[in-house]
Amino acid sequence: MKKKILVPIIIVLVVLAAIFMMFIGPYNNLVDLDEQVNEGYSQIETVVQRRADLIPNLVETVKGYATHEEETLTKLTEARTGVKNAKSPEELSKANDEVTKAINIVVEAYPDLKANTNFQSFQDELAGTENRISVARTDYNKVVKTYNAKIRKFPASILAGIMGFDKAEYFKADAGSEKAPEVNFN
Repeated sequence: MKKKILVPIIIVLVVLAAIFMMFIGPYNNLVDLDEQVNEGYSQIETVVQRRADLIPNLVETVKGYATHEEETLTKLTEARTGVKNAKSPEELSKANDEVTKAINIVVEAYPDLKANTNFQSFQDELAGTENRISVARTDYNKVVKTYNAKIRKFPASILAGIMGFDKAEYFKADAGSEKAPEVNFN
C-alpha cells in the first residue's frame, strides 16, 4: 500500500523538478540581460559625466576672457548639475542637451576663444567625449532591444511578469535634437 502512495508522490516531484529546471535557464538569461542594460546605462552616465567634468576647464578658460559674464558661467554650472542629478535615460538626455546649449552659448559669446590653446584642447576632449556618448547610447539601446524582446517572448514573458522584470527605457534624443546645433567660430 505504501508503494501505491509513494509512486504518485515521486511522479509529482519529478514533474515539479522538471518545470523548475525549465525556468532556470530563461530566468538566468533575463538576469544577465537586465545587468547588461544596467551596465549600458552606467556607461552612458560615465561618458556624459566625463563631458560635464570638462565644464570647469571651459569655465576657467572663459573667465580669462570675460570675468564680468556671470550669466554664461552660471548656465554652464547649472547644466553640469543637471547631469549629476539625472535619474533616468530621459532626464540624462535632457541634461546632456542643456550642456550642449550652454557650451554653444559660450562659443557664440566668445568667438576669440578659438585661438586659445586651452579652448582648443577642450574642443578636442569634447569631440572625443561626444563620440563616446554616441557609442555608449547605441550599445545601450541594442541591449535594451534584446532585453525588451526577451521579456515579451513566450515562455520568458510569463517568468518576467512573475519575477518583476519590467521593460527597459530606450535612450532617446530630445525633441528638436534632429537639428544639429549651430556652432560658429567666426
